[in-house]
Amino acid sequence: MLGTPGSGKSYAVVNQFIKQQIEKGYTGYIYDFKFPDLSTIAYNHLLNNREGYEKTPTFYVINFDDPSRSRRCNPINPSFMDDISDAYESAYTIMLNLNRTWVQKQGDFFVESPIILFAAIIWYLRIYEDGRYCTFPHAIEFLNKSYKDIFPILTSYPDLENYLSPFMDAWKSGAADQLQGQIASAKIPLSRMISPQLYWVMSGDEFTLDINNPDDPKMLVVGNNPDRQNIYGAALGLYNSRIVKLINKKGQLKSSVIIDELPTIYFKGLDNLIATARSNKFAVLLGFQDFSQLKRDYGDKEAAVVMNTVGNIFSGQVVGDTTKTLSDRFGKVLQKRQSMTINRNDKSTSISTQMDS
Repeated sequence: MLGTPGSGKSYAVVNQFIKQQIEKGYTGYIYDFKFPDLSTIAYNHLLNNREGYEKTPTFYVINFDDPSRSRRCNPINPSFMDDISDAYESAYTIMLNLNRTWVQKQGDFFVESPIILFAAIIWYLRIYEDGRYCTFPHAIEFLNKSYKDIFPILTSYPDLENYLSPFMDAWKSGAADQLQGQIASAKIPLSRMISPQLYWVMSGDEFTLDINNPDDPKMLVVGNNPDRQNIYGAALGLYNSRIVKLINKKGQLKSSVIIDELPTIYFKGLDNLIATARSNKFAVLLGFQDFSQLKRDYGDKEAAVVMNTVGNIFSGQVVGDTTKTLSDRFGKVLQKRQSMTINRNDKSTSISTQMDS
């Protein structure tokens, strides 16, 4: 769903989409950028339309601004992670949300180094005492200790010894500047996320993220704040990537993902969700202002996949390249043209048809 600011995206489409999904008995995940605009609609409509469900979903809110209105949920719960690649995916999502420019530089040394270091810390917390301390706040606090304290601990585990060998080689060969640079590129962005509210919400386990579980259906609303969107967006990106993995399975309830203002978060796995989730009874609604926003934040390749795999587009006013793209998508139609020629003696009219946008 596209449209410049004020073209009526939320009023005409998103709000109605939420209401109709609830009336039809869908469970759902709603990203509410200007909390609580969409949350209020979803909550009240769910109260008034329970008859669409065999079992009424429980309404959950994740909101960092006001923890008293939020439920607690740990997105790196040990039960979600089977091997170190799951920890890498969590670290990757967080880092790319905190540093959007890294999306275009995946594979670079100073992009991969902090991701691997943070992944190793998450996996260490997963295997230490069976994941007793495996929460996002513990991972940040552990990372901020001195590297002389944490590397001997991490490398004492065979699982992590080879994983961290580039860091250990730099340390043992006396390349302290390089090592400090690698560690700082992980510490600096993650330090922005140190806050009591965020820590509190992300360290508890009051509910699970399998929103379309037939035994425990959920309506989950996550709230952002335009003033703190970069910090909150990174945390919410972690919930997003975890939800995508849990819900895209067969035999679950019909469900929907509704994201207005998509460019305010980096949603890893979004292209795959659109491409594969329909057969698992999943509806995806993405709202943003212009395709150029998507290219800026997701990179050309991923943006192109998202743009070309969605089935239907609602559009308000758009300008520039987006209008050309949409025009091509609508295709051409046979149009009738009439031209008139008048001179001193007579008047002639000619009618022609041609394919035009």
